[in-house]
Amino acid sequence: MRAFVVTGPGEAEVQQVAEPVAGPGEVVVAVERAGVCGTDAEFYSGHMVYLHTGQAAYPVRIGHEWCGTVTAAGPGVDRAWLGRRVTGDTMLGCGKCRRCRGGRQHLCADRYEIGIRHGWPGALAERLPVPVKALVPLPEAMDPALGALVEPGANALRAVRAAALSPGDRILVAGPGTIGLLTALIAAARGAEVHVLGETTGFAHEIGIERAWTASDLPDLRWDAVVDASTGSGIPARAVQLVEPGGRVVFIGLAARASLLDTRELVLKDVTAVGVLSGSGALAGTVDLYASGAVDPRPLVAATVGLDDAAAVLSGNRPPEWGAAPKVHIDPAAPSAQAECSI
Repeated sequence: MRAFVVTGPGEAEVQQVAEPVAGPGEVVVAVERAGVCGTDAEFYSGHMVYLHTGQAAYPVRIGHEWCGTVTAAGPGVDRAWLGRRVTGDTMLGCGKCRRCRGGRQHLCADRYEIGIRHGWPGALAERLPVPVKALVPLPEAMDPALGALVEPGANALRAVRAAALSPGDRILVAGPGTIGLLTALIAAARGAEVHVLGETTGFAHEIGIERAWTASDLPDLRWDAVVDASTGSGIPARAVQLVEPGGRVVFIGLAARASLLDTRELVLKDVTAVGVLSGSGALAGTVDLYASGAVDPRPLVAATVGLDDAAAVLSGNRPPEWGAAPKVHIDPAAPSAQAECSI
């Protein structure tokens, strides 16, 4: 089958690789759509931290935001999965350790991460092996763009849950990338007054987020919760400064270098700080949000292209007609250079 392989910093190609085989407790999924995210770009650039800690090594088959149809089931797998449309968790725990047994498989020290950690192949390919325990069913009629947005949406849903908002609470989301904008849309659907902080505000306004600000015009308001979905190393400290005493700060963004903050501010303001890693535990809830129509994230997708165009996307090569939407999707069945508007 065809798969996109990153062979070194700035080097990648579509290769013919061996077909995946469903082992015990596993299925094979024919990939319908896969998203490209910042982690994938870090693998392509060589900056991804796992490459420097031994948790990943070239060649890497990237892609962890996906949807598709189950085409094969291994020993011990219910045959009812065959033909079902699915997405799935990125984090694959060992299933035996204390963290896994306690429902925290995404923190398992020995976990695989699809398309990221310890060599588990990713979804920028025609087919993908997945443990059946990681699968989440999708409605048959769900748009593939929605299916491939479940994983990032689940990250955002966990961030909103961590913010512990009540209807009418005011939330500031720093970082208007995919996760930040999904956080804003989900918080708005839950009745919060949503504000977004970024270097630019145009696209947030385009998708209906009226209260979007830059650092120069951010109003002096009470922020019941602040979510840092940015990559700025100075934003975590700023978030703690901005949040209301007794409020909550949620950290889901990762900066390229260490982010420093004064813990005395956390203590003296009685602030709750929460870190969020992955969408584990929120995938099914995200499917329900999308299926109900309460949140429609499809405007975040700029374009859908084929595997042969993935390297250009990872290099930051975006045609002007794609606009400012942050997400690009890959259709493994699409021919080369046949980008199409997804909206």
